[in-house]
Amino acid sequence: MSIIKEFREFAVKGNMIDLAVGVIIGGAFGKIVDSLVKDVIMPVITLITGGGVDFTQKFFVLGQNPNNLQSLTDLQKAGINVLTYGNFITIFINFIILAWVVFVMVKLINKMRRKEEEAPAKPAPTPEDIQLLREIRDELKLRKEG
Repeated sequence: MSIIKEFREFAVKGNMIDLAVGVIIGGAFGKIVDSLVKDVIMPVITLITGGGVDFTQKFFVLGQNPNNLQSLTDLQKAGINVLTYGNFITIFINFIILAWVVFVMVKLINKMRRKEEEAPAKPAPTPEDIQLLREIRDELKLRKEG
């Protein structure tokens, strides 16, 4: 089998297409969760904590700060080493929310699958050739007995 034929078989398989669609939707969903945290949850947390809490602006200066710069953007532009733990907190909150949403979705999907499995399956109709063979068998039994 040629390498091109193998690759085409691999790339066109249903699982690969499903994976690609999942990655694309996951990327878009990640942006939605990021916006939810940044635009909805963080302002509420800031309001609850009495205002002034903006995790993205939380940092430690890890080097010399000769000009006594106070803003994160100014420090980064000046090339001063800064530990931006606030950004990590925001990304961690994003992760927790995303993980929770995925967990709930998987639970719902598993619940729907269990319902499908519990539903009794109708027996498949006997194929015509099998039915014909059974009739022949029964006819032969009757001729031997008679």
